[in-house]
Amino acid sequence: MTLLFRRALLLACACLVGTSALAAFPDKPVRLIVPWAPGGSTDAIARAIAQRMGESLGQSVIVDNRSGASGRIGTEAAAKAAPDGYTIALVELPHAIAPAVTAKLPYDLLKDFTPISLVGTSPLLLFVNGSKYKAGDIQGFLKDGRASATPVALAHSGSGSISHLSSELLAGASGLKVNAIPYRGSAPALTDVAAEQVAGHFATLASGASLLSAGKISVLMTTGPTRLAAMPQVPTAREAGLAGMQFNQWWALVAPATTPIDVIERLRKEAVAALDHPATRERLTTLGIDLKGSTRDELRSFMRDEVGHWGAVVRKIGLKPE
Repeated sequence: MTLLFRRALLLACACLVGTSALAAFPDKPVRLIVPWAPGGSTDAIARAIAQRMGESLGQSVIVDNRSGASGRIGTEAAAKAAPDGYTIALVELPHAIAPAVTAKLPYDLLKDFTPISLVGTSPLLLFVNGSKYKAGDIQGFLKDGRASATPVALAHSGSGSISHLSSELLAGASGLKVNAIPYRGSAPALTDVAAEQVAGHFATLASGASLLSAGKISVLMTTGPTRLAAMPQVPTAREAGLAGMQFNQWWALVAPATTPIDVIERLRKEAVAALDHPATRERLTTLGIDLKGSTRDELRSFMRDEVGHWGAVVRKIGLKPE
């Protein structure tokens, strides 16, 4: 057997092994890390797509809630997991903000992860007390705030959170004096909005759905590009004359860097199919989430733009990394 023939044979065997390994994926459950506690829109999205992906992959996709340190614990665990496709993570807008507000971030969103697919987007809504303002009355809220002798108390979910930045952006765009008050999440913040302990809070529709349906809170505006079909009377921030407040919360699937591209593409294909499934759409669109998949390159470019954009916003507001 010649040396050239032996090399050709070894190369052919290597190709067969690689093809066999890909064909076997997955041969055990896939872990989907959610870096937040159970409950809320992120957890709901993860569980909806995990169920459908598991059915099509032929293996369970297990949601692993790794909360703590504003999402850093779970995200670091995902970044350091074996790059074999058996650990993926659901990241979102706060991950694009984190580099600008966190002094020592234990992961790099753009370097430590391989994009799989965008999952969906949702505008933020400004929630206020339901008995004090009717839906869509953003101008009444701004008029009262400007006339107040004290700053308008707006709850947020922690320094550097999107609800915090939204409060600061509202102050800059409207001329309101705002007292941004930290809470441990949207649930307690919205409870205090309903009780008139604070004037308002920015959150997704999913976060305020129960209090909204009970009439205890109402919505004054949306940060999305268009009005919500379910709330045609609620204007967008742009329609309200509030420049620089058009943005969406977003969610995306990623895997540890260097995960094989063939495996990534298999996961992407199944994720997009899960997003298109009627049951998934029925479950999540009622929460105001616009489901949309993407290519890997589209998501990579999108995340890079988001990191740059929110870094500039943080610098303009004057927040310092902590």
